[in-house]
Amino acid sequence: MKIEDIKKEIKEKPGVLLYFWGEHCNVCHALKPKLLEAFEKNFPKIEFLTINIGDHAEIAAHFGVFSIPTAIIFLDGKEFARVSRNVSVPLLIERIRRPYEILTS
Repeated sequence: MKIEDIKKEIKEKPGVLLYFWGEHCNVCHALKPKLLEAFEKNFPKIEFLTINIGDHAEIAAHFGVFSIPTAIIFLDGKEFARVSRNVSVPLLIERIRRPYEILTS
C-alpha cells in the first residue's frame, strides 16, 4: 500500500475510511469488526482501508496519526471526520449519515 494509492482512492470514491491500527493494540482489534460491520450496513459506498502503522509508519505520519486506533473518514475527497481511541460507533454513524445520503443520492 502506498500513499499515492490511498490518495487516488480518496479522490475517486464517494467516501473512504482509513482505519489505522497496530498489531499489539487490543482496542484496535476489538473496534475494527464493529466499524466494518457498521459501515458495510450503513455506508456501502464508503471504501474501508486498514493500515497497520507497524508496516506503514510513513502513511500514518502523512495523515497525522499519532494514536491508535484512529479512523479518518473522507467524503467527496475531503476529510470529514477523525476519531481516535475511544470511538462510539453509533455516534460516528449518526455524524456521517446525513452527508453520506446527500453525497450518494
